[in-house]
Amino acid sequence: MHCRAARRAGQLPRPTEGSAGLVVVLGFGNRGRRINVVNRWRARIAVRTARSARAAGAPARILCSGGAVRGTVAEAVLLRDYIERFLGWDGPVSIELDSRSTWENVRNAFPWIESAEWVAFASNGLHAEKSRVYLGRQRPELVGRLAAADDYRFGEMILLKPVFAAVGLWKLRAVFHVKPPA
Repeated sequence: MHCRAARRAGQLPRPTEGSAGLVVVLGFGNRGRRINVVNRWRARIAVRTARSARAAGAPARILCSGGAVRGTVAEAVLLRDYIERFLGWDGPVSIELDSRSTWENVRNAFPWIESAEWVAFASNGLHAEKSRVYLGRQRPELVGRLAAADDYRFGEMILLKPVFAAVGLWKLRAVFHVKPPA
């Protein structure tokens, strides 16, 4: 399922030389003051996507998105600290602290997306796909800016991927059958 989602995303354009873009890393509910395994995975996806764009000559900013949904520290802060301290990303990083859902992650990223030539959502493949659908529902004129994230690695997170596939498919199905919130 994750591989198929990556293939669908792979049909999106890749960042091109000279085009400045944005990688939005979507936070995952974090209970403690230490970044959890899912947020670390998403941070790795964001950094490798941004580094890939940079290697193609397309400068990238990373936007860490997510409030303190399940804990006392905002997911965006945990993501930013991990990206800068442990993954060694030396490019620009911004944080968005108010989101409490994927719908809000997308909506609250608009100020950054509007100033970018391309945008990639960093998460597992099905969750990123849901984010792209949400962008299309909220701001269809921005869909042309979507780019693929480097979100699939064979064997990566092998124990969690079946769970995320089941949940992701269930939530994607709901996305296509439910009207979006106003």
